Amino acid sequence: METPVKPGRTPRDMALSLVVLLVPVVLLVVAYRYVQGGDRPVVVDPAPAIAQAQARGVPVTAPIGLGEGWLSTAATYRDESGGGTLRIGYVTPDGGGVQLIQSTMPADDLLARELGREARSTGTVPVEGQPWQRYAVRAGETALIRTDNTRTLIVIGHASDEELTTLAGSVA
Repeated sequence: METPVKPGRTPRDMALSLVVLLVPVVLLVVAYRYVQGGDRPVVVDPAPAIAQAQARGVPVTAPIGLGEGWLSTAATYRDESGGGTLRIGYVTPDGGGVQLIQSTMPADDLLARELGREARSTGTVPVEGQPWQRYAVRAGETALIRTDNTRTLIVIGHASDEELTTLAGSVA
């Protein structure tokens, strides 16, 4: 007696199996992106990091008047040898990423660390009546720098010159 031969799986069966698996995955991605806002950056309050820096005697200034569309996405303060450093990361209204750094570390050490070896000066930019040094740095980033007797301010990132000067002006 011969055993009946079972028919094999057809390409149509494989396609239906894939559709059954892909539909829930597509629904989850759509729900995450559009219903839950998965593409929006996570916003943090920089006030605790600013307060921590000020409590340690670091003369930092909270950004004032940035306006609509500026989202703070990271804020940290760290004691370092030679001083303290406050970093606040932002997403700009146009979607660029910018970081504000305020530090009491020696300026030469801080600039070497933050700008890298490829940085080159491209002149000065007036911000709120103060001259800021403009640098072209790694991977198309731009940095604005101002050093006074007590601290060094750096605004660095991938953003338009207008957005960089807006952030620099908010702490000037």
